[in-house]
Amino acid sequence: MKPLQTSSGDMLADRRADYAEMLFQSGDTNAAAELMLNALERAPGWALGWFRLGEMAEAAGQAAQAVEAWRTVLKLDPADRAGARLKLELAGAAERSSAPPGAFVEALFDQYADSFDASLVEKLAYRVPDLLLEAVRPLAPFGAAVDLGCGTGLMGGKLRPLVRQLEGYDISAAMLRKAEAKKVYDRLEKADLQTLELPEKSADLIVAADVFMYVGALDGVVAMAARALRPGGVFAFSVERLDAAGKSSRSGFELRDSRRYAHADVYVQDVAKAAGLEIRSLARETIRMDRGAPIGGTIILAETPE
Repeated sequence: MKPLQTSSGDMLADRRADYAEMLFQSGDTNAAAELMLNALERAPGWALGWFRLGEMAEAAGQAAQAVEAWRTVLKLDPADRAGARLKLELAGAAERSSAPPGAFVEALFDQYADSFDASLVEKLAYRVPDLLLEAVRPLAPFGAAVDLGCGTGLMGGKLRPLVRQLEGYDISAAMLRKAEAKKVYDRLEKADLQTLELPEKSADLIVAADVFMYVGALDGVVAMAARALRPGGVFAFSVERLDAAGKSSRSGFELRDSRRYAHADVYVQDVAKAAGLEIRSLARETIRMDRGAPIGGTIILAETPE
């Protein structure tokens, strides 16, 4: 996917945008938003600049200007690689969504592919692959395994000793190149999990590590995984946990300020049951750190009846 331009293409506009960033980092959010708007007057077609203006205006308490900026992003880039629609939703200016824009997820992970492993493991104390490994290891060995949203192959590296055959699917071509270099997969394929269809009764183990916070509604992908599992097959996955006190917990999942979705345990259980899966275990864990705070998650092990 072609990335959004990080430069406006106008030297003076870029200089003003850089100075706006300096003001923003110093805490002068009003001046930052004003100068960013000034930069965009010289480069009105710069989608990423409008997105950043929205963030600056939001921080300055200028909600109307933020909404206008994010709507401009969508006019300039209808595919929404920046994820402006999610920002509008969080601002109460768009209807509640059941999934993020695919182009946003793809662009996000293409952008972070080079630094993904180091950022997660070294800086954010990322634990999901180890937690899922602990959950599935007592049931090993497995025949055919599938790593949904495989990313750079962090989960695949853990699974490889436990499986005979391992396939990985991810929306990001840049992530898949990193995964391919690790040489732990028998097959890798670029795919959007919202539309992916695996062959029926083709897998003994399906894993989705830290993937569903970029999916939203889970009924479709969980049903697809259930169809793909053989009798006695195992589906192991994680979610960012939405506690019962969540403002939208009655709907089962919620878009957070991070633009990731959190899911309530009861919602996960209901979706699994509707797909014909039986919950084998459900464990609440700290799955990583974010801005110095622990992020709570749930590790779920489900299986198809024998």
